[in-house]
Amino acid sequence: MAPAEAPAAAMIQVEVAFSPAPRQVELVALIVPVGTSLQQALLTSGLFDRVAGLSVGAIRSGDLAVGVWGRRSTLGHILHEGDRVEVYRALKVDPKEARRLRYRAHGEKLPKGIRRSKVRPGPA
Repeated sequence: MAPAEAPAAAMIQVEVAFSPAPRQVELVALIVPVGTSLQQALLTSGLFDRVAGLSVGAIRSGDLAVGVWGRRSTLGHILHEGDRVEVYRALKVDPKEARRLRYRAHGEKLPKGIRRSKVRPGPA
């Protein structure tokens, strides 16, 4: 009789996502053992080595935040199958203020029934 094979450690698949700049996304798919914490997944992903300013210290100091599927979480959070770990950077501009600035740049709203002329002044 052949010796019984030891069962392989249960593994789960997770993703780690970070956006270092607008319209740039670093996405790493990982297969990790069951019971892996959020911090262990971040370390395993290798993002700390590739992205300047990204470190556990930056997360602990509050410069960056982490979460799973859009909900803030702690570094000790235990991951489950299919989780997406996300690292959030601070906003540079408040979204409400950005909307106000875009509105002002477009022009003030005219009263109902009055339209802007479509003729633009030409060079003099």
